Amino acid sequence: MDKQKQLTNKIGRRNFLKAGAAGICTFCLAGIYGCAPEEDTREETPQDGAEIGSKKGLIKTKPSPWYTRLEGGKIRCDLCPKLCELEEGERALCRVRENRDGSCYTLVYGNPALVQEDPVERKPFFHVMPGSRALSISTAGCNLACQFCEVWDMALVAPEEVHAYDMPPETVMKHAGAGEVRSISYAFGEPVIYYEYMSSVADRAKEAGLLNLMHTAAYINPEPLKEILKKMDAVNVDLKGFDEDFYREYVGGELETVLENLKIIRDSGIHLEITTIVIPTLNDDMETIGKMCRWIVTELGLDVPLHFARFYPLHKLSGLPRTPAATLDEARNTALGVGLKHVYVARVTGHEGEDTFCPECGEKVIEREGFVIGALKLRAGSCEYCGTELPGLWG
Repeated sequence: MDKQKQLTNKIGRRNFLKAGAAGICTFCLAGIYGCAPEEDTREETPQDGAEIGSKKGLIKTKPSPWYTRLEGGKIRCDLCPKLCELEEGERALCRVRENRDGSCYTLVYGNPALVQEDPVERKPFFHVMPGSRALSISTAGCNLACQFCEVWDMALVAPEEVHAYDMPPETVMKHAGAGEVRSISYAFGEPVIYYEYMSSVADRAKEAGLLNLMHTAAYINPEPLKEILKKMDAVNVDLKGFDEDFYREYVGGELETVLENLKIIRDSGIHLEITTIVIPTLNDDMETIGKMCRWIVTELGLDVPLHFARFYPLHKLSGLPRTPAATLDEARNTALGVGLKHVYVARVTGHEGEDTFCPECGEKVIEREGFVIGALKLRAGSCEYCGTELPGLWG
């Protein structure tokens, strides 16, 4: 492995955010800039002392098509169910969409606050190109307000508050080529927020023969969702619980919206996985988890991979304990008991729930430890022992 890839693999999310230009710019973006500026660069305000490529402040903006003009110069953002109505100069709740002269602008086009290459299993996608590497990009901002947000220092702030990079879609693809990745992942932060940027990168990724993978809370209006799904190969949806009150109080959204969007994703025919972080005392009730699993079986199908992820105390829920492994075991057994075929336990390294088993013969077909693949007993997506086909994108 060359020195550039060694360094890339060592940089984590927090190191990236805190390092400024001393982070990713110095090893993976050097030599691939020189891109033409966007039409609007009036907010460019580089951080004092920062190296070239890393700035605080708005770097680039771009008009968004997802809005409606209202009377008196107001607009309504139509991207997500919040439907923010904005006066001139006002920003939406997500912090990254603004009314400028009666038009809606995204403030984070080509401004990733995170660029990270790592195993596709980390996204998490367990049924997509096992053992391959994905390049993830994400920006500041979010249209939800999860009290257990794991990237709150990037997602729940304005774009001016983080270091971001001048990284248009062409530059993302040069980076992907240098890293020899198999997919582009729109993950860690909420990709709905940088919809236009994601869409542009996805077009170029398809041209380059790379997969497009989206990990999202699926809090988006139906029409923009249907449009972006045309460019995606796989989606992992954070289904954060199965109780309306929980969604309103701890997530800042409506559960029914997410459920309807899961059906839209199912109907699109692209590969779908689901992740639920199990939070002690808040969404770990087994009766409710069972209800959620039965809904998945009925509305989405038996083959949808479901990941139960361990909660770690942070952000506004730092006073809660991490999820006991026994609770995750119970959740997994509940899901298997109602008929789901592929149920995983995430963030408990060495747990049997990290492995993939053939639902027909019961043999282990993918062995994992953390994000590392061990034995792989699949041939063209089918079990080597009995020939049963498993759902996914296997390469």
